[in-house]
Order: sequence, then C-alpha cells, then structure tokens
Amino acid sequence: MPDFVDFFSDTKTRPTPAMRAVMAGAEVGDERAGEDPSVNRLVERCAALLGKPAALFLPSGTMCNEIALAVHCRPGDEVICDRTSHLIGFEGGGPAALAGVMLNPLTGDRGRFDADQLAAALRPDRPYAPRQRLVEVEQTANLGGGTIWPLAQLQAVAAAAHGHGLLTHMDGARLLNAAVATGVSAADYARDYDSVWIDFSKGLGAPGGAVLAGSAEFIHEANRLKLRWGGAMRQSGIIAAACDYALDHHVERLAEDHANAAALARGIAQIAGLEVDLASVETNLVYFTVTHAGFDAPRLCAALLERGVRMGEMGPRTVRAVTHLDVDAAAVDKALAALRALLA
Repeated sequence: MPDFVDFFSDTKTRPTPAMRAVMAGAEVGDERAGEDPSVNRLVERCAALLGKPAALFLPSGTMCNEIALAVHCRPGDEVICDRTSHLIGFEGGGPAALAGVMLNPLTGDRGRFDADQLAAALRPDRPYAPRQRLVEVEQTANLGGGTIWPLAQLQAVAAAAHGHGLLTHMDGARLLNAAVATGVSAADYARDYDSVWIDFSKGLGAPGGAVLAGSAEFIHEANRLKLRWGGAMRQSGIIAAACDYALDHHVERLAEDHANAAALARGIAQIAGLEVDLASVETNLVYFTVTHAGFDAPRLCAALLERGVRMGEMGPRTVRAVTHLDVDAAAVDKALAALRALLA
C-alpha cells in the first residue's frame, strides 16, 4: 500500500513508464509550422474520434474553452452555461478578460440544465440587450459530481439553441469518462455541438495537452488565436505522443476509476459523520458532506493529509475525492481506513 495517496484531482496522474518511453522516441517537428508529425497524427485521430472535420492541439482545456468563446462570440455577447461551469469558477475571469463576453448562468440539476430552462433564458434580439450567441455544456459536469449529461438532453438543449440562432460548445474535459460509463461514443455526444474538446491530463494520464475540434473554418480561426495567445509549442510531439498513447491504453481503463469511485462512496456512506449520495457517483468524482460535530471540510482534509491521504475541500462541509490512474483499490482502502480512524 503506498505511503501517500492523492485523491485531490485526476490532474495528479503521472506518465507511466511505458508512456515516458513513447515520449522519448516521439517524432517531432515545428508544430507552429504544421510540421510535427506526432501532433498532426493526434489531431486527425481526435477529429475522427469527436466526429468533426478538423481539430487543433492546445496546451490545456482552459485554452480550448477560451479560444472557443472568442471564435464563436464578439465582445458584449452573452454565453449561457450552468452556474457550476468551469468557465465561471476555474478560468480566472477569462471569458470577460479574453473574449469580452457576459455569462448567463442557469441552475441545472447537478450541472445539467434542460431545454426548457434554456428556452426560458432566451429573449428577442433587441439592441439594448446583450446578443445571445453561445450555449455551453460540460460533459461530465465536474461540480455536479462527475454527472453525465444524457444524450437526449444534450440533443434537446442543442436543438433549442440552434433553433434560436445560437451556437453550441461542449467542454469535454471528461467526455471520455461519460463515453466509457455509458457506451455512447464521444462523437455521438458531440454531434450537435459546434465545437468540443477533450483533455489528456486528467484521467487519461498524459502530462498535458488537449484537442479542440469543430468545423474547418472554426479551427482556422482558433489557430489564429492559439498563435496570438502563445499556445504554439514547437516540438510538442513529445506531449502529443503521450496523448496518442493514452488513447490507445488509458481510455477503457477509465472504468476502473469509476469502479474505485463507487467503492469509495459505498465505504463513505457507512461512516457516521459523513454523508454521500450514492446515486450521484456516476464516474470518477465523489463529493461527500462532513456532518461530524468535530470536523468541517478543511479540518478533515488537513487531518487526512497527516495520514497520507489527500482530498480537496470544496466548501465548508463539502469534500471532493477523485479517482484516477494513480489511485487503485488499495488506495481506496487506505482512504477509508483513515476516515474511519478519524471519525470513530
């Protein structure tokens, strides 16, 4: 059993020895000039995976989101999203600072709003109101608990948006978690969305990188912003090779992360002083509430860390635990043992 286990985020994964070997032998070239063969292969593969005509390699998912907003919108436009969206809480005010857009947050069910909620937020295009330009969804919904948007709900939201003349964008940071959990392909989930991206530095275990996909025209404009914002990485085939390896070896194994998350949640549910909604644990994220009189979330996380278990406080009483490539069943057992000892 490891001395330290890190449930803080699936971004804590480290490249496996086999991934490092592939990175060391990667073909590389000048990516900015379109001459890196490893990057070129990866974007072609991801475009097909996501069902889009074109794709672009970027350093991070945050850059994918910010570029998508800036391509789809003009300053002063409005983007409709869920109130728990990554756009709002984790991108440093980028939508306002970089794209100059307003965000109109809806209160969905664990990060998922429906077509009726979207329809209620739509308004006539009048000169004194911000122009509504884009609808954004997050699959899976992080702050919703790794919640999966059902395919029919995604389709209905996209239909409502397009019917009103709005574009659609999917934050697919954990899209492949949803695909593995449900058997619905990433392309089917993204079919009705004008742009979509997947991340490689979370459950897929690569050291960085994300791929943004959409129409050829969209990607042409996205590449212009990539260069403007310093996103070109020259011989980035070293990273692209890790991403390609992850697609070959780390996608189907996401099911292990889901199983470990479910096991962790079941164990937490049996500990007095903690509460978890087992039905809400659909992928690799476990959110639970600290009800114990002697602990709040910050104190519990600090005490766990002293016992070699790292989790994240997400509020005064809310803790998040994330399973990933570097967290196995033994790590789940260690975490549960530490929680039981603290709350006994």
